[in-house]
Amino acid sequence: MDKTTASLAEAVSGIGDGATVMIAGFGGSGAPIELIHALIDKGPKGLTIINNNAGNGHVGIASLIEHGMVDKIICSFPRSSDPVAFNEAYLAGKLQLEVVPQGTLAERIRAAGAGIPAFYTATSYGTDLAKGKPVAEFDGKSYVQERWLKADFALVKGELGDTYGNLTYRMAARNFNPIMAMAADVTIAQVSRIVQPGDIEPENVITPGIFVDHVVEVAEPKQEEVLIREGASYP
Repeated sequence: MDKTTASLAEAVSGIGDGATVMIAGFGGSGAPIELIHALIDKGPKGLTIINNNAGNGHVGIASLIEHGMVDKIICSFPRSSDPVAFNEAYLAGKLQLEVVPQGTLAERIRAAGAGIPAFYTATSYGTDLAKGKPVAEFDGKSYVQERWLKADFALVKGELGDTYGNLTYRMAARNFNPIMAMAADVTIAQVSRIVQPGDIEPENVITPGIFVDHVVEVAEPKQEEVLIREGASYP
């Protein structure tokens, strides 16, 4: 099955109002900036965004927030190097925030992809983040129950992708991408180069194509940190 998509606009065309969208990346590393900007062009409202942070500068996730498209963000680090968009929206009461410890965030996403509805972790026990959550004792230690974290869509960034949707990643850009691809109903991947089936050695495939629905080629992807240093904003 050929999963290639001709344009970024076509790739995000199915994302509508009220969708929950996972966006991969650790800061700018592995962040699908072009897919995010295509989503801004489409303009859905009331989104819930799941990411490691809440955006920087005036591009990517920060621009989604500035354009009033995000109702809630689930992340570990809402305030990063230049969190002006998040700060303004949150302090104005326009944005809900759910803070999740980074390891717990990764495991909640991974659990969804693995079909595990809940798990226990000692992280957050005795803090405000554990309020209202079930607690159980194992071997004399208290653990907090955390639920899996699913999404309607995942936007991910790969290095190579074949027409079947098999993906590789560039070094640290792998980060949240593979687990988010597994935890969403629909996964949309931008890749630097689309190749033919068989061109990626099987042992080099990180995300199998069964988890990917759409692949679009972005030959020279932008880097968030570079755009911020240049003072860029989107659109």
